[in-house]
Formats: sequence, structure tokens, C-alpha cells
Amino acid sequence: MKPLHRILVNKDTSFNPIWIMRQAGRYLPEFREIRKENPNFINLCLNEDLSSEITLQPLRRFDLDAAIIFSDILMLPHGLGQKVEFEKNFGPKLREFNLKEITKIDEIDFVEKIHRVYKVIEKVSSDPILKNKNTIGFVGAPWTLLVYMINQQSPKKSLKKGFFEDEFLINRILLIIEKFLKIHIKKQVESGANIIQIFDSWAGLLEEKDLPNYVYTPTLNLVNYVKSLNVPVICFPREVKNYKEFCDIVKPDAVSIDYNVDPKMILKDIKIPIQGGLDPKILLSDYENLKQEASKYLDIFKDHPYIFNLGHGILPETNPEMVENLIKIVKNY
Repeated sequence: MKPLHRILVNKDTSFNPIWIMRQAGRYLPEFREIRKENPNFINLCLNEDLSSEITLQPLRRFDLDAAIIFSDILMLPHGLGQKVEFEKNFGPKLREFNLKEITKIDEIDFVEKIHRVYKVIEKVSSDPILKNKNTIGFVGAPWTLLVYMINQQSPKKSLKKGFFEDEFLINRILLIIEKFLKIHIKKQVESGANIIQIFDSWAGLLEEKDLPNYVYTPTLNLVNYVKSLNVPVICFPREVKNYKEFCDIVKPDAVSIDYNVDPKMILKDIKIPIQGGLDPKILLSDYENLKQEASKYLDIFKDHPYIFNLGHGILPETNPEMVENLIKIVKNY
């Protein structure tokens, strides 16, 4: 049984597998070489040779327990014909979309536009380096994708004025997002992904009263769908105020926690396997501090099924040596 499955399916507490959000990417010199030659991010994600290479780079370097596919949650709007660009030091910019046009898109059009993502998963999951490791596919949660599609950029602290005004548009887009996310998940699983993670990066923007409509119900639909494919599903509802309520309603196989959460409270409230929590900034400090902070999570969750990870993506300025140190600390615990 692959390492993450031992935690997610068997609820094993005898060891802690480790993978790192954004492990394929910006902190690795070998990734930066490729990126320099390939300024168009979406095209890079859709280049099956380079994208496979980037996915496997961290596994050649480190003893990680899983590969996460080098792709982006914004493949979904791209597949629906909304133009997505990444601007240096700004992040994603999305063009306005035309609801009429999006409504006409069918599964064939959508898959045709992003099918290379699935080729990458096929290539990576059959690589000998992953023989005893997991291959993680992922999607953005419906709410987070809705935010990007309507806001047209990262909302950082708040949504643009009048975001919720057109209720018809919001509900229509949510249904379209859900339909195509299911297609996207199914294709990833058919191509070799044996775990799906759902990233809800902007769950923290909502008030408590809006969570059922925008987070709980749409995410629950997806979680049930992934489970119907016999694949474990991890949810990362970043900065959601009430992790316990989220888990009670959405029932993922594991929940990934962000670094603003008190791990002791999480342990007290949540029965399912836990993932993550460590502040990525700790990797910018020194070895002693890293050991102390990482051990804190390992101690707290020592009798609970736990996958070691960060509470957000690894920072670009991280020294790869510190990643090596972190993996050794976790493996030797």
C-alpha cells in the first residue's frame, strides 16, 4: 500500500509520510532554468515533457512520499475558454468571460483544451521513481474558482465591489464549475492520480452565513464524487474559521490545515486524518528552529493519522537544503 494511502485508508499512526505543497516549482534551481525558457505559465503546464520533468524534479532530489502534478487550479477556466495569464509579481489575470459562450462548451471541447494535463499524469504515474509513492491530482474548489472567474484576479483581502450582486450568474457559474470539475477529476484519476486534493484557497473570505452555499454544499458534492471513484480525497479549506464544522459536513478523507490554526485544537476537534500546518516561513529560519517547529506538529499528532506538510505552498526563496533537513527530521522522528 502506498504511503499516503496507509494514512488515509488504514488510519496508520506508526509513521508520517511527507510531501510539500508547491514542491514542484519556484524554490528549485532546476525548475527556474526551465521557467526562464518558458515564460508562458499555462503553456508550460500543458507541455507534457516539461511538466512531467518538473513534477519529478523534487522526487529525484528528496525522499518525498508523493508527487503532486505540476499544473494549476486555473486550468479549469482555461478549459472553459476564459483567457488566463500570469503576470510576474502580480499573479493570475483572467479576461472577462461570456456566459453564453461558456454554456455552449461540452466535455469534448473542455478535454481537448487541457488533455495534456492528463498525459502528464500518465507519464509521471508510470515512472519507476513513483513505484512505491503516491501521485496526487488536484482541483480548485468551486468557490475559489468562482472567485477567480468573476474577480478576474487574486482577491488578496477582499472581493471586488458588487461581487454577489448577480445571483443568477453566480449560481449558473457554480453549476458549470461543478460539472467540469467532475470531468477534470475523473480524467486525472483515469490517468493515474491515486489521491485528489481540493484547494479552497479563498474559503477564508466568506462570512459564516455564506459557507453552506458556497463552500460546504459544492465541496461536499465533489468529495462524494471523488469517493465514488474509489480514490481518497484531501480538502484544504484555507483559513476557514471552523475546521470542525467543515469536516463534519464535507467529510473528506483528510483535512489539510493552514499555519494560522492551533494544531492542539484541531487534534481535539477532528477525528479524520490531518495533513500539514507548518508555516512555510520556518523553512527560511535555521535548522534548530526548523527541528523544534516540525517536532511540535509530529508530537501533537503522534497518535493521530498525520501526513506532514506545510500550512501553505513552499516559498520561492526557500533553500533546498532546508527542505532536505525537514524531510530527514520527519523521517527520523
